[in-house]
Amino acid sequence: MRTNTTKAKLAEGKVVYGAIVSRYAPDIVEIFGAINYDFVMIDCEHGPMNLDQVEHMVRAAEVFGITPIARIPDHDDATILRFLDRGVQGLIIPHVNNKEEAESVTQAARYYPEGRRGVAGSGRAHDYGTAGTREESSSWINSQVLVVPMIEETQAVDNLDAILKVPGVDVLHVAAGDLGQSMGNPGSAKVRELMAQVIPKIRTGSINVGAGGNSPGDAAGVAEFIKLGANFITVSSQGLLKLAGEDFRKRVEAEL
Repeated sequence: MRTNTTKAKLAEGKVVYGAIVSRYAPDIVEIFGAINYDFVMIDCEHGPMNLDQVEHMVRAAEVFGITPIARIPDHDDATILRFLDRGVQGLIIPHVNNKEEAESVTQAARYYPEGRRGVAGSGRAHDYGTAGTREESSSWINSQVLVVPMIEETQAVDNLDAILKVPGVDVLHVAAGDLGQSMGNPGSAKVRELMAQVIPKIRTGSINVGAGGNSPGDAAGVAEFIKLGANFITVSSQGLLKLAGEDFRKRVEAEL
């Protein structure tokens, strides 16, 4: 069975980088694996992928050694189960705003005795029943899954102290877009100011912290979040493509 290399790097104190892929594109997953990104966020909150397509993108990630993590559309136990049974090694769960919601998603993502995830011991997540006993494979999966609730509303910020105490949360991912909307869209400077307060507070609580909503062109801004404690960085694959395309044309034109 596969080791979650992203989780292992976080445990070693390293910063991990992930590309957000919002459409069915196994080749894009493979490219980011080939250039040594740590994980891919298969975005099924905003993206149109179905579960069969997610499974193929997971296969692409496995071939190229990049951790497949899905951002799912809701908190439902059934949703969490169906994505994990496709073989994703982590879940990013949007709009987790209080302790009870955080407890629920962490429980739904793990098997007994750490949770209540529904058992399907002969599926692909268990290497089709070839990875030892069900108890052995379930214990291994529990140890490898990454549970990543998103802190993206002011309500979650207000409840952060309680959320930080929930066992089984691996990363709290602070995302600028919806956080700004919940603040009344005061502008990016105000949103970054709040993120700059929340990120070190999470790390002080001994939990890994993500920074999302990053502009691919704002390397200094991302670096500042990392200096504040962020160690789980997401960036849009489409934004990176735009940045590379613009950079290539400018460099060519500068030579003419």
